Amino acid sequence: MASRQLTQVYLDAEQKAALQKRAKEKGSKVAEEIRNAVDTYLTGVTPEELELLDIASREAAKEFDAMSKTLDATNKKLDSIFKELEKVRAEKEKAA
Repeated sequence: MASRQLTQVYLDAEQKAALQKRAKEKGSKVAEEIRNAVDTYLTGVTPEELELLDIASREAAKEFDAMSKTLDATNKKLDSIFKELEKVRAEKEKAA
């Protein structure tokens, strides 16, 4: 682990409470959440870009869900067709 330097930062009460809540939900510490936020900031990714990425990710998830449902329905139809094909083949073999 890289050495760390103590830095004092003043936060609004709402910011501190939100950080504490987030850290508790993630099982981390407030300091870790702050370091992660600073790392994100330093990458040059803006909050607006993060919001757009979030929106795009949610839309992509919806599209994947829709594709998955379509594939499930198609597989169900194909299973039915293959079963019917097996019946036809079995009947042809009995007749031969």
